[in-house]
Amino acid sequence: MKAIALQAFGGPDELRTTDLPDPKTGPDTVLVRVRAAGVNPVDWKVASGGLDAVLYAHFPLVPGWDVAGVVEQAGADVSEFAVGDEVYGYVRRDEAQHGTYAELVPAPVRTLTRKPASLSWTQAAGLPLTGLTALQSLDRLAVTGGETVLVHAASGGVGSQAVQIAVARGARVIGTASERNHDYLRGLGAEPVVYGDGLAERVRALAPDGVDAAFDFIGGGAVEVSQEVLRTPDRVVSVVDMGVVERGGHYLFVRPDAAGLATLGELADAGKLTVHVDRALPLAEAAEAWRLSQSSRTRGKIVLEAS
Repeated sequence: MKAIALQAFGGPDELRTTDLPDPKTGPDTVLVRVRAAGVNPVDWKVASGGLDAVLYAHFPLVPGWDVAGVVEQAGADVSEFAVGDEVYGYVRRDEAQHGTYAELVPAPVRTLTRKPASLSWTQAAGLPLTGLTALQSLDRLAVTGGETVLVHAASGGVGSQAVQIAVARGARVIGTASERNHDYLRGLGAEPVVYGDGLAERVRALAPDGVDAAFDFIGGGAVEVSQEVLRTPDRVVSVVDMGVVERGGHYLFVRPDAAGLATLGELADAGKLTVHVDRALPLAEAAEAWRLSQSSRTRGKIVLEAS
């Protein structure tokens, strides 16, 4: 099969289109013919060695954890899926090697569910990691209707999903973003505020009694600002800053979850959740996709499309 791979830790310039053997299909695994693969910052962080302290990586390394595609082969103990099923998933294992930037990816059944009918292949590939991160963050703090929540980096991949899920639950959402993304956030149902100095005062102007929960999807002091405006300082989740735990909050590293993916699919098919794809590029242009991702200036998702 063709895949985008690295032979050692590196960045965009080290990505190469490579011929690799077709992956093996384990007893509880399906082999997925990739139609599209989502790009996430964690992809290039793993490839650079940035997660080497916590995640084993083997070479040649095929990056990518998000996929949408068609089941080509099912393992001997797989009853959940059959050949020809359209699926999408967050295909993260405990070690990195057989990623989704490829024609074929081996996916444990715990990482997949059926693709939402309302989403294109490209949109579906952009949803798993960001959607699950948002969903698990909101679940961690048990956000419900009637609460006011603060979402940092609300126009990004994770933030835009968190806004929509919170709104679907009946919460009021205040979202931070650059001014050029404010109309976009209003369209998702959020009340936008700009980043930077004075953020706490701008949030208080909208919510004088404080907010019920806060979600840090950007880092850079967002936890500290959140605790200035939270009614209860421990109701903050960060997916970026592990120091949040020392401040009494919660750190989250998204986990594969088939049931969560099904929930996201139900929201999408009910018209309550959509995926904004900022750029869709051919798989062979993965290096350019990484450069765009590293610029931190995209709105929504970057997705690679298989030929």
